[in-house]
Amino acid sequence: MSPPPPPRPDEPERVSGLAPPPVSTLAPPPPPRPDRRWPGRRALRWIHLAGLAVVIPVGAVLGYAGAAAVVALFVVIVPFEKMFRRHDQRIRRPGLRTDLTYALVGTPLTAAGTVVAIAIAVILFPIYLPALLLRPIVTLQPIWLLVIEGFLLADISIYWAHRLHHEIGFLWRFHSVHHSSERMDWIAGIRQHPFDGFIIIGPVVFLIVAGFPVGAVGVFAVVQTILGLMAHANVRWRLRPLHRIVMTPEFHHWHHANHPESIHTNYSVFLPVWDIIWGTYRMPADLRPERYGIDEPMPDTVTAQLVHPFTRDVRERYPFPPAWRRMIGRLTRPLRRLVPFHRRVTPIS
Repeated sequence: MSPPPPPRPDEPERVSGLAPPPVSTLAPPPPPRPDRRWPGRRALRWIHLAGLAVVIPVGAVLGYAGAAAVVALFVVIVPFEKMFRRHDQRIRRPGLRTDLTYALVGTPLTAAGTVVAIAIAVILFPIYLPALLLRPIVTLQPIWLLVIEGFLLADISIYWAHRLHHEIGFLWRFHSVHHSSERMDWIAGIRQHPFDGFIIIGPVVFLIVAGFPVGAVGVFAVVQTILGLMAHANVRWRLRPLHRIVMTPEFHHWHHANHPESIHTNYSVFLPVWDIIWGTYRMPADLRPERYGIDEPMPDTVTAQLVHPFTRDVRERYPFPPAWRRMIGRLTRPLRRLVPFHRRVTPIS
């Protein structure tokens, strides 16, 4: 899903307190370059796909999590896509190699992203001090109440983390990789940059420090991940009675739809009630999403997509917010004072 266009004069302004990604001041994109691709690119694609066809079943047999996840998703979801197809598309559709490759390299990439997120959480440790003050109150509550509260707080946190990744340009750099797929099916939910969603580690650490059960938060994360993967399926079910109760494929398809009226909608990943409360709920009764993906350029290989958020054009389009720099500078000032050596710049006379 592409970033939002400037608001129209006849469109009521949404009161969110969040600025959309800064796209309105950009110059028109440059004309496409001549096609200078290597002649053997097509053959390389077939070799890549054949290699995936061998590595995935072998990896699943050997117990590799990424390969096993691909086999499980294929066995569970594809039969339903064949029987209840929403869009007429083949299994071997454009972008399949990229998504399958993400599945195979997802475990080390996720580990790398988690390490970075934990490092950031340690640097920003002062924001967890209120959690320590809440811990005595939290631990006095019965376990069943803690599980319910932890579930609701985690779901709210993910809603706002997801929303911020769409409405803050710097975070959209990474989240746009997930939205770049132009097909919704059994494997589309796998495509994700390792730094996408890294700010969710902050609320999760806050809940754990405050005394909420680690196991309950972990179970919720696993359930939400499984439900999220299934929500991308290419099925025609509407499941109208569930629209306002739990996330459905139709609900999440609208979130991925490349329609102007669907931008900044349906952020919830479990309970749609948060979209209803904060005015981002969209489930038209007489329409269905037809187009997916984003309008901005996105490379089609895993390596290029991992580098994409750090390229010069993207950094200039979505700069790091100055307010965040100031906030991080204040929070890390005590830590930087502990560093024994500082690089000094000597003016040249």
